[in-house]
Amino acid sequence: MTATTPTATAAHAAPTARTGRLARLWRGRPEDAPWARPAFLGLLAVTTALYLWNLSASGYANSFYSAAVQAGGESWKAFFFGSLDAANAITVDKPPAALWPMALSVRLFGLGSWQILVPEVLMGVGTVAVLYAAVRRRFRAGAGLIAGAVLALTPVAALMFRFNNPDALLALLMTVAVYGVLRALERAEGAAKWLVLAGVAFGFAFLTKTLQAFLILPPLALVYAVCAPARPLRRFGQLGLAGLALVVSGGWWVALVELWPAASRPYVGGSQNNSFLELTFGYNGLGRINGNEVGSVGGGGGGGQGGGWGETGPLRMFNDSIGGQISWLLPAALLLLLAGLVVTWRAPRTDTARAAFLVWGGALLMTLGVFSFMAGIFHEYYTVALAPYLAALIGMGAAVLWEERTRFAASVGLAAAAGVTAWWGWTLLGRTPDHLPWLRWTVLVAGAVAALGLLAAGRADRRLGLAAAGLGLAAGLAGPFAYTLETLSTGHQGSIVTAGPAGAGFGGRGPGGGGPRMDGGDGGRNGGTQPPNGFPGGFPGGGQAQGGQFQGGQFPGGRMQPPGGQSPGGQNQPSTGQNQPSTGQTGQTGQAPAGQMPGFGERGGMGGGGGMGGLLNGASVGAEAKEKLLQDADAYTWAAAAVGAQNAASYQLATEKPVMAIGGFNGSDPSPTLAQFKEYVAEGKIHYFIGSGGGGAGGGMGGPGGGAGSSSEISTWVQENFAAVTVGSATFYDLTSEK
Repeated sequence: MTATTPTATAAHAAPTARTGRLARLWRGRPEDAPWARPAFLGLLAVTTALYLWNLSASGYANSFYSAAVQAGGESWKAFFFGSLDAANAITVDKPPAALWPMALSVRLFGLGSWQILVPEVLMGVGTVAVLYAAVRRRFRAGAGLIAGAVLALTPVAALMFRFNNPDALLALLMTVAVYGVLRALERAEGAAKWLVLAGVAFGFAFLTKTLQAFLILPPLALVYAVCAPARPLRRFGQLGLAGLALVVSGGWWVALVELWPAASRPYVGGSQNNSFLELTFGYNGLGRINGNEVGSVGGGGGGGQGGGWGETGPLRMFNDSIGGQISWLLPAALLLLLAGLVVTWRAPRTDTARAAFLVWGGALLMTLGVFSFMAGIFHEYYTVALAPYLAALIGMGAAVLWEERTRFAASVGLAAAAGVTAWWGWTLLGRTPDHLPWLRWTVLVAGAVAALGLLAAGRADRRLGLAAAGLGLAAGLAGPFAYTLETLSTGHQGSIVTAGPAGAGFGGRGPGGGGPRMDGGDGGRNGGTQPPNGFPGGFPGGGQAQGGQFQGGQFPGGRMQPPGGQSPGGQNQPSTGQNQPSTGQTGQTGQAPAGQMPGFGERGGMGGGGGMGGLLNGASVGAEAKEKLLQDADAYTWAAAAVGAQNAASYQLATEKPVMAIGGFNGSDPSPTLAQFKEYVAEGKIHYFIGSGGGGAGGGMGGPGGGAGSSSEISTWVQENFAAVTVGSATFYDLTSEK
């Protein structure tokens, strides 16, 4: 008999170990049903495939953030600060954490749509996975699968997990934070490490979208303080440790930025005093609540009526603009939250099921309340923050009531959830009657049948009850699934984007970007009307569009007319500069349709020419303009400068050369000052100034209380001292050659 050598033994054992790991990966936990892990992996695979499908249709998506990603891929300093260009003139108006994964991808694989957006897809799939894990631990695999499917098929989630705004990373980190708190609530031993994980998630969420990260912090801390299985002093000590983790993980970057000499770092975009703390507590903080956002465009107002961003109130999430993005299962989630708390009401203080309802429900209600009443800048896509909380409550609540279905009250709860979801889906689908008109009544009928079946689920055969539950779930998800498919099939670009078919909300669709119509219409919504005030959906200062004319208000930045001026009789005429309405081809321009603002697409979208001076979407960069910018570009610190970040971003992404964004996103930041700009020009650091097609050479887009003075002064100085040259559809000023 031949002895087996150690090498042979190891070679024989290795496949066995690998086979065992693969088997465990496929089988999952011993307590789970055999189908659970394959179903979970299938959910992740389908979500990944759906989110990757047609991904490149969005191009660079929001060119504002894509430009910062490109810059971070070129310069580590720009990477650290979140600069808009590799020469580090000014940062984005958010901290940079959301940019880092995309910038690393661009650094590794080069600049392109997939390189920027695939990290967002992975964040979406990761959020689904973490949500499943959080719900499954206490409510079994079926509840986790329902929660994951609801999240993946929520229209606004399908939009933002394929888009390069900070919201995708924020949603992932908030879900991780909730998961950490729920794990800490399970037992006293080992709770600290899970609370530290939650604190770190909150810290990096702060570095993603500042104070929005802390919306759910109060309910989570309160639930842990009351329900954790430890003595009171230990609970508060553990919360203190989590708070320390939050401060360290979120504060290190803030401390470095505040201590860094201002002369050797980029200007903090969105602030008026070059301070990240000012940005945090002003424009991105209290200003979002009360509407007093210095430097904003279209915001302001306050007074509880939403100012320039739509009416506020308890029904805001259900209105015409927002309802189709997030609210399909929101009534059912609120109902199931109440039902879950009733079922677990008499449980012990440390009961993990009740704690889970309190944690997810508290997160939902806190975020819902702030979003419903905040008077500052609010966009429909912000509601992706609600999606994980809502989805968890659907899965948990359905599981709890199903287990209690032999009780008549539980059957009534299940039936009510199915019925109200079908009715609300029928209502939402009625807002876009031209999109799959047959689906509306199918959802209503199927939901009604499911509700009747669930009403008798406790007394019916289990298979019939499961069939009724499946039919109810299918009816509830049919509407959001249809909107999600429409979202996936269409590219989205610009700063204001919405999910679903035309009319489901204001926002950018396709190559033209997005924005509200300015022709007295409703952004594609049949039979609806625009909100009377604000932008989007109206005009700052109370002005409205009637028949293509501005009446009673001002264009953002204090102008009575948009870029390009007014024609006799008040009709808005196309601009003479670069920001003309696009005809769908790069570098070409076209006439705006009758009764419509130049730069706005026929479906209410922002024109590719950059409409509103490029405020919401960038300009179309023609081949001639690109070639001119690339000539001797390496001899200059900035190949060009342009007012507003979206305009600058378009040229930077086209050339991959630094382009200075004068005034930051809105053109209202006081950076650079006229004196600083003159110094840059004298030193030969900027080659061209790109005119914005209105107000002379450029002009700012400053909002209420904004600081558009610098950009306006710079534009005027350039126009007076340098000759204009038309390059394709753009106006260039050569800053190396005075008149």
